[in-house]
Amino acid sequence: MTILSEQLIDRFVLASAGFERRLRAVWPDQWHWPTPCTEWDVRQLVNHTTRGNLNYIDLLEGGSAAQFLRLRDADALDSKALGGNALGGNALDSKALSGNALGGKALDAYTRSVRECAEAFARPDALRQILDYPLGRVTGEQALAVRLTDSAIHTWDLARAIGADEDLDAGLVTWIDDHLEQIYAGLAETPTAADTTHRFFAVPGDSPGAGASRQDRLLHRMGRRVSRDPVT
Repeated sequence: MTILSEQLIDRFVLASAGFERRLRAVWPDQWHWPTPCTEWDVRQLVNHTTRGNLNYIDLLEGGSAAQFLRLRDADALDSKALGGNALGGNALDSKALSGNALGGKALDAYTRSVRECAEAFARPDALRQILDYPLGRVTGEQALAVRLTDSAIHTWDLARAIGADEDLDAGLVTWIDDHLEQIYAGLAETPTAADTTHRFFAVPGDSPGAGASRQDRLLHRMGRRVSRDPVT
């Protein structure tokens, strides 16, 4: 085990709790609002994050990189077929939409995915397991570090989209920023690589400028544009 293992599951739960708080703040008319992830609206972002948790469970259970990518590419497409109040309403047939992880109850689906993902990685030897990750074979430990980082960054995406509190947990930000290179070490693409295809990671955002917070510097490294366009 490496330094990444220290309280790794707790950090994943912490990152996910931050996303859940913003998810609970989504109003019914905000589900189709745009997000910093320009290919997704709010609902698609929530679906992507929920589906991501389930995809990592699949990897632990012997799932392939090809299956992971198929579901990753399908989640945004399938979530376009969903509408209405995602926190309630009638559940949809999840089998009809292979990428749809939300059904008709996004909050329930998300919290369940977090619980099941944390439980899966807590199994004996799960962090030592070698997984067929799309960007290269990795240990469960490294996969969970990537997952919690993704969850934290998407928390900011959701907060920015709906006008909620954008401050991430300071300790979590520090840990991710300190270990970013180690988290993505050896992968075929990384957030800060000059030659990335940007299929998995956003284009680096605007410079955070002098005096920027550690969170803003991390968001910049992860391809987020923190500054807002001036109101005209």
